[in-house]
Amino acid sequence: MRILIKNGRVIFPDRIEEGGLLLENERIKEIYTGNVPDVTDAVTIDAKGNYVSPGFIDIHTHGAGGADFMDGTPEAFITACKTHLEHGTTTILPTTLSSKFGELYRAVDSFREARKILKNAPYMPGLHLEGPYFSMEQRGAQDPRFIKDPDVEEYTAIVEYADGDIKRWTVAPELKGALEMGDYLYEHGILPSIGHSNAEYATVKEALAHHYTHVTHLYSGMSTITRRGGFRYLGVIESAYALEELTVEVIADGCHIPPELLRMVYRLKGVDKTCLVTDSLRCTGLDVKESITGSLENGQRIIIEDGVAKLPDRTAFAGSIATADRLVRTAWKLAGIPLADSIRMMTLTPAQILNIDCDRGSIEKGKIADIVVFNDDVEIQYVICSGNIVRG
Repeated sequence: MRILIKNGRVIFPDRIEEGGLLLENERIKEIYTGNVPDVTDAVTIDAKGNYVSPGFIDIHTHGAGGADFMDGTPEAFITACKTHLEHGTTTILPTTLSSKFGELYRAVDSFREARKILKNAPYMPGLHLEGPYFSMEQRGAQDPRFIKDPDVEEYTAIVEYADGDIKRWTVAPELKGALEMGDYLYEHGILPSIGHSNAEYATVKEALAHHYTHVTHLYSGMSTITRRGGFRYLGVIESAYALEELTVEVIADGCHIPPELLRMVYRLKGVDKTCLVTDSLRCTGLDVKESITGSLENGQRIIIEDGVAKLPDRTAFAGSIATADRLVRTAWKLAGIPLADSIRMMTLTPAQILNIDCDRGSIEKGKIADIVVFNDDVEIQYVICSGNIVRG
């Protein structure tokens, strides 16, 4: 199938240019600037001056559309993925929660089955395991029943069982055995990530030497500066700035961090070290007041108000109800980050963090034809997934 997109404003990592694209056989065949020639045998999309962007890449999401990736069924994966696809997400990293390991194994099985079934749907490069090896003090909405120190037999068994289907694992590096776990994950092609951690700078720096190169939802579930005897000690938040090698992700829903703080992260860490994530829950895309985090069997009750999910006692957020288009809108319209950079943090930067940028994350000849067309209000007009029109 050949698709011609004309009259668009094409978003590249460093600029926006008027022009269009020719897509052919799941790939970007040609990139046009200025006038776009007619192609007689192609389906033509008139972008009508709207923006033409790479498909969005969300590397931290728990679900959507009433489904959670912990539900233990391929149907849950399909429902959540297709809900996010409607909002422009063409690559997704399904994320688990702290739970019984039996549920994590079921998540692996469901992921595999869903990937066989899914067509015209977001690409899933692997799973992101968030927990259960976390700091109890920084657990946030993670279920305290399942939080523990790393268990070598436990994590090596599931990594071997997954056989390459785990792409990332979030761990608190100060826990006993966490640094050795980082080495093991790296050796098996898994990105060790720092999250739900009470670590100080010295530990974060040591963790970096053990391949913990990414920080999960910066500012959420992590330590900050403390004082002892008048001396100040950096927490994970400040360490993320102090250690330039670290990449970070932020939940850019406008609630977890205010737009002013989002802009500060962008200015201090830079567009090439910062990506946007939804951290979305099953209630995303639904008009409900209550929901459940995690599986229906072992999940926790949450409430939804003020555009965000909260613990029932309202002491903390429990996750977001955002989709990727909302993240871009928040970054661009509320935080004042230039559109090209807002898009880069939702596309190329997460692709580079996952090491999948050879095929995805930017508009380049030969890359996978994952394309989103949206207007000045970041309202999705078209979604093209692997060269197929799935919305529009």
